[in-house]
Amino acid sequence: MIIAIDGPAASGKGTLARNLARHFGMPHLDTGLLYRATARALMNEGRDLSCKEAAIAAARGLALTGFDENLLRGRDMAESASIVAAIPEVRAALAEMQRTFAHQPGGAVLDGRDIGTVICPEACPKIFVTASTEVRATRRALELRSQGEKADCAAVLADIVRRDERDKNRATAPLMAAKDAIVLDTTTLDAEAAFKAALAIVTGCAPRRASAAGQ
Repeated sequence: MIIAIDGPAASGKGTLARNLARHFGMPHLDTGLLYRATARALMNEGRDLSCKEAAIAAARGLALTGFDENLLRGRDMAESASIVAAIPEVRAALAEMQRTFAHQPGGAVLDGRDIGTVICPEACPKIFVTASTEVRATRRALELRSQGEKADCAAVLADIVRRDERDKNRATAPLMAAKDAIVLDTTTLDAEAAFKAALAIVTGCAPRRASAAGQ
């Protein structure tokens, strides 16, 4: 079973994916970390984030383990990751390792922005997590403050709007719900309620997986 969780920044997809992975005892990959790690590698080398050749080389040199998440979180890394993620060749360089992770024995849970549309279009279920822009900005501000960062809600909101536009309008793998994805709006849901709703979606997808396997 491959569970694909997509959605914009601060929609709650990461928390949801981790909770589903824990519930089913499945490995989980936050694919956004790959783009953050690529951006961090460029920053460590003093390279421009828009330098295609350097970004491709950094992406190809990544592994799926050993990330220092403390260095990859934060407002600056989110913005930097969004820049390198818009480079088609970077996405191509990271795609195969994501697919390999997804197709390991027993399956996996992956969250990102193009899992259901590009990385694993065969996934079942596909969940597209969303929430209002204002709620997402509030969540992100609270998250940043919990990490010891200063976070002005207006500035965070502007960041999220800018990232949404970049993600939705990039030429390769734009942010969008797969045609067969189930949209889960978490605007009024806490983490527990979102998990219960997602669990119902996964359970409901079981007959479709069984039917496909029998064909």
